[in-house]
Amino acid sequence: MPRTQHTSRLPLYAVAALLAVPSAAAAPGAGTGPIGVTVTAAATARSARVGALFVAGRRDRLRGGHFCTASVVHSPRHDLIVTAAHCLDGKREELVFAPGYRDGVAPYGVWTVEKWFLSDGWVEGRDEDSDVAFAVVERRGGKGVEDAVGGNRFAAGTVPGATAVTMTAYLNSRETPVSCADKPRLHHRTQQRVACPGFGGGSSGSPWVDGEGQVVGVLGGHDNGGHSANVSYSVVFGGEAKALYGESAGCDESHVGSS
Repeated sequence: MPRTQHTSRLPLYAVAALLAVPSAAAAPGAGTGPIGVTVTAAATARSARVGALFVAGRRDRLRGGHFCTASVVHSPRHDLIVTAAHCLDGKREELVFAPGYRDGVAPYGVWTVEKWFLSDGWVEGRDEDSDVAFAVVERRGGKGVEDAVGGNRFAAGTVPGATAVTMTAYLNSRETPVSCADKPRLHHRTQQRVACPGFGGGSSGSPWVDGEGQVVGVLGGHDNGGHSANVSYSVVFGGEAKALYGESAGCDESHVGSS
């Protein structure tokens, strides 16, 4: 079941408890947060690059209206976000993106999504190995959203689990983002997974940011991100994702991070 359509399977009191549990074990290489524990994401320059997606009709009443997560990735025009393909597929309404959204407020503005890019693998067969998408958002006065909040580098060809990753997400049940850090593991050759509790409805499209500040996954892929809120999946970014980035960013593939 898509993470866009259901809330966490944990009861609300259990989610609250998870968000309150501290841990002294830091996530190696991930940069933020205790390992394997879901907490309220701190408002920082890096977390501001992550935002919530809304239908445009919610622009003036954001609270309670977000349905997926997206994040700003570096591009030549400074106007690109990445999310899961299943978050955008079939959408006929205009969409908007609010980076750093918290408690009904968009401190860095609400940006109109102008167009999005889905791979052939997703369009033709809803292939779970193609569950990543990019979207171009409006520019203002010659400036893009990346100029407002910065952007993480998109990286294809990295080795899953080389460092821990930090996932940051907007759950449908909350008006502040949550985050969790842990090391990804291979589910199979083209899919990776992370065990972090409470990543239910709304978490689809959440970026997986590694210790180098690179987006090496987005929550989606297998079972649209997983049937359990406690184990999340992502496509392993390879040639298809690299080419899709190049097309959406309007640049050649040499601009895409790899290791």
